[in-house]
Amino acid sequence: MIRKLLRRVFKRTEATSSAELAIIPVDRHGLRREQLSPAARKVCAVLQERGYKAYVVGGAVRDLLAGLTPKDFDVATSATPEQVRESFRRSRIIGRRFKIVHVMSGPETIEVSTFRAGQDAESTETDEHGRILRDNVFGNQQEDATRRDFTVNALYYDPSDETIHDYHHGVADLQQKTLRIIGDPRTRYREDPVRMLRAVRLGAKLGLSIDPDARKPIREMAMLIDNVPPARLFDEMLKLLFSGHAVTCLKQLREEGLHHGLLPLLDVILEQPLGERFVWLSLENTDQRVRQGKPVSPGFLFATLLWHEVLAAWESRKADGEAIYPALFAAMDQVLDQQAGKLAITRRIAGDIKDIWALQPRFEKRSGKAPYRVIEQPRYRAGWDFLRLRAESGELPMELADWWERFSHAGHDERAALLQPDSDAPRKRRRKRRKSPAAGATPGASGE
Repeated sequence: MIRKLLRRVFKRTEATSSAELAIIPVDRHGLRREQLSPAARKVCAVLQERGYKAYVVGGAVRDLLAGLTPKDFDVATSATPEQVRESFRRSRIIGRRFKIVHVMSGPETIEVSTFRAGQDAESTETDEHGRILRDNVFGNQQEDATRRDFTVNALYYDPSDETIHDYHHGVADLQQKTLRIIGDPRTRYREDPVRMLRAVRLGAKLGLSIDPDARKPIREMAMLIDNVPPARLFDEMLKLLFSGHAVTCLKQLREEGLHHGLLPLLDVILEQPLGERFVWLSLENTDQRVRQGKPVSPGFLFATLLWHEVLAAWESRKADGEAIYPALFAAMDQVLDQQAGKLAITRRIAGDIKDIWALQPRFEKRSGKAPYRVIEQPRYRAGWDFLRLRAESGELPMELADWWERFSHAGHDERAALLQPDSDAPRKRRRKRRKSPAAGATPGASGE
């Protein structure tokens, strides 16, 4: 028992010995409390009034210092989840790996986490690769800072006096455009392999160079990504693809060898001239929309990333004699099933993807009543955007996308004029006339 206690004490001392607190005043960092969301300020104020420590922490502080607008605000506190729950009527405890509290304030939800203790063998459950599975041991602020992944994420902002508590020189690293991991990189990547993806995303988003010590082990440890639950990997991929820097991120993923297995055969797609142009056009369009504050669709983006896999499978099935639509739907299921082992694409997003793909062959028919039915489809606009992207990449003639744009905006008479002759329509068979009975004969009579 005494040995375990000593081992735990020395382990925590070793983990936190390099963490020296620097309290940075507002006149040096320039971050004002008014830049925080009202809900984040309220959560900190309530907890501090009850005698607990409470700080806005992590990505929100990092982004504000970098001149970016945070998507959300997280709070770290000395209060336990149960104490946080008691402090706010509209709150709930969630999480298995590490319990946190969601505090609802108006339209905002603030994620509140308790300071975590330094990792030790007796309190932390890991798998055979070293990935942390469960860790509900709470500690102090210094230990919590040591447990965070990158120095730029280990920043604590106190709204009451507008100071930043910095244990690992994160503010200096931001100023020097360096992304540095806290602790031994190999150990930290084993604890959570997603940190390798996060390093790529943060580097691209903030314009930071990954520290050589943090970058060196990534390629050789990339296979640990296979050990990440598909749902968590999908969430991280969404953050990466909708960071506003997806083009840079994907290029960096390829450079670090991390793209293999994330989207199966994505590396093969990107080496094909047609597929590569199509994917880059889609990512550039997504980046532009994110930066302009426009809505983006996960279904549309994943439909573009996986389209050339579907196209190859579809063409192969048609060559084997399968009909157009059964071949397409079989190819769609084949590709999405292939993804399921790596990325837990939600049912709703998978439905959006299929709707976009299923519309593509219908755009080929521009005669009869078919075009009228196509433009009435709920996913028509997304399907047309996809069609235009295919045309811009050289896969289809641009005239096809332009025709549908004119047709969808035209009036009734103009639409009728735009329709093309239905050359494929089967000719109607002429109905044979029955011969009239001979004069004077009674129908049905035998003549006797």
